[in-house]
Amino acid sequence: MSAFAAAMDALAADPNIGADASYRAGGTGAPVPLRVVRSAPDRLGDAFGTSVIQASDVLTVAIAVLPTVAADDTFTLGADILTVQHAERDASGIAWRVFCRR
Repeated sequence: MSAFAAAMDALAADPNIGADASYRAGGTGAPVPLRVVRSAPDRLGDAFGTSVIQASDVLTVAIAVLPTVAADDTFTLGADILTVQHAERDASGIAWRVFCRR
């Protein structure tokens, strides 16, 4: 295991940073329990020539725990169900950055 993979595991396991989640392939598959790191950065969008701040949800998930992620898969975190819009690997190939909508 590389230092980056160990750091990802430590972040996800930390109760102050990581969160329990369940993943469902296609939104309907069997739930897979896992830990994720959730962030909710605001994005600046445009609607009819007016700037709009949009909330977004980005999950960081270790690739070793979840080898594939596709659009329309879902993550459940507490009462929130997040649907995957796009997922990309980080530069080191250790984690997914999963962009979701609520």
